[in-house]
Amino acid sequence: MRRILPVLAFGILSGCAGPLPIHDPALAWVDLNTMTGRLVMADKLDGENTYDGRYFQVTPGRHQLVVRYDYEYRSGAAMGMFSDDYTDITCFIHVDYEGFKAGQRYRLQVRSLANDIEARLYDAQRQEVARDSDMHCI
Repeated sequence: MRRILPVLAFGILSGCAGPLPIHDPALAWVDLNTMTGRLVMADKLDGENTYDGRYFQVTPGRHQLVVRYDYEYRSGAAMGMFSDDYTDITCFIHVDYEGFKAGQRYRLQVRSLANDIEARLYDAQRQEVARDSDMHCI
């Protein structure tokens, strides 16, 4: 029984992070990326909650993407010394783009430098096609 329990727990947990669906060629696919935050996750597509926070899959044309971005901000600099105090910040970032094309892959990259946050949407040729249009943080 002791050996079965860890195997069973691993099996249950691995099912939560299932494989990504097959990319539908009639839709555009948007990957999410951050190198400076703890989490970037699809939150809303055209005002509706997303089913899977790992990506967006959208019809051609205009869409508003909203992502949740979590990061830590190191606060409290005194006399050139930083404290060990970190503040967890969650931001909801809106990106509007009117040119999504069927079969194309896009990358939405979110990053922060200190407390300056930006989101950029890139097409398959790594050309920037849109930036964040609105953002609110809590």
